[in-house]
Amino acid sequence: MIRIVDYGVGNIQAFLTLFKRLGVEAKRAATPAELADATRLILPGVGHFDHAMQCLNDSGLRATLEELVFVKKVPIIGICVGMQMLADSSDEGVLPGLGWIPGRVRAFTNIPDLAGMPMPHMGWNELAPSSKSSLFDGDLKERPEFYFLHSYFFDPIDSADIAAYANYGIDFAAVVSRGHIHGVQCHPEKSHHWGVQLFKNFIER
Repeated sequence: MIRIVDYGVGNIQAFLTLFKRLGVEAKRAATPAELADATRLILPGVGHFDHAMQCLNDSGLRATLEELVFVKKVPIIGICVGMQMLADSSDEGVLPGLGWIPGRVRAFTNIPDLAGMPMPHMGWNELAPSSKSSLFDGDLKERPEFYFLHSYFFDPIDSADIAAYANYGIDFAAVVSRGHIHGVQCHPEKSHHWGVQLFKNFIER
């Protein structure tokens, strides 16, 4: 069962609609009991890093999530701020992140070479996938395009955790993967057939 983590942040319905269109069963999970049958997990997120982390911490779901991810090895993918939450910390706030993929979320505006770039980074952008990532099997190997809306980017400590780059004045990690833990800064649920294929790869591999 695909479970979409409902901790009060993120457009859960957009993911449910997409999976229904694919003919794939997916349900929201707002309690630890509803997470119990998960074979795949989606961690959505929008808005401010600290707000998202506080909502997750207050939801009562975090301990069960960590058991599923680290004990039962259930694959998980974080979307947008859900990806940023996988990091240790963020320029956007003071709360610690989950720390599941070591690194820090950085503001584009703190990069001197990006002075004058419009913020947020919004619109369609090509990805340069790593050949080692199963998320990009099929027609995603050749410069797929995804929709972005963000002012912060994940800067992992280990570059081996970067599954795909995008460029917005600098090359930045658009997708990170460490084993069965994944995060995407873009919005696959808004990215037409490229987003559909990415979710299919996540589900099937």
